[in-house]
Amino acid sequence: MKYCFFLLLLISSTIVAQDTLLVQHVPDFPMDGQANHPTWQQSKWYPLPARNELAKELDSRFKILYSNKGIYVYLEGKDQKISTSYLNDFEDLYKADVFEVFFHPNPANPIYFEYEINPLEKELVLMVPNFQGKFYGWLPWHYEGERKVQKKVSIKHIPGGMGTWSAELFIPFTLLTPLENVPAKPGMVWKGNFCRLDYDTGKMAKWSWSPLPGTFHDYKKYGVFLFN
Repeated sequence: MKYCFFLLLLISSTIVAQDTLLVQHVPDFPMDGQANHPTWQQSKWYPLPARNELAKELDSRFKILYSNKGIYVYLEGKDQKISTSYLNDFEDLYKADVFEVFFHPNPANPIYFEYEINPLEKELVLMVPNFQGKFYGWLPWHYEGERKVQKKVSIKHIPGGMGTWSAELFIPFTLLTPLENVPAKPGMVWKGNFCRLDYDTGKMAKWSWSPLPGTFHDYKKYGVFLFN
């Protein structure tokens, strides 16, 4: 009863302009970087809206599912060229082409998870404490085995035309320990966001699922995840 009250309170306090998505529960399945597995049909496409003029010509979108073990995310965007030179994990990937995922399992606590993936399949994995706008990311400890994100990137080049790049991810709940409300279960409410940055012109093009006029770390404006 107390949990239902918290759920209603959280939803009613969410700004109307914010997005809400329903995350379907599925059995675990293999990934290929292009979301070809039939299980992905259980998620609708969610648009990743452009947040400045530079992003408007490069349509982006994503899907999301979850299992008993973790969360599946598929992100896809049109692109004219791959503009990143980051060849190592845990570098400043956000300074070049990248998709970003933010999970905030307990919206009452200002600590959340951030994951970045670039077209070269390099990643940045962070736990972010954010106290009154002062935030800094911490890298994972013993990031191996069942705690490691499974990832596959696919790039489609079209000679003389617009191509795409995509990232298929499995983020295990064991990696999110010890955040509260983890693992996700039916009826739970999280908040979070999905973002993209692109630098084909040398300037930042940006997309985000929930509208964030400033930093992507404005977690109070993240959208709502409802786990089915």
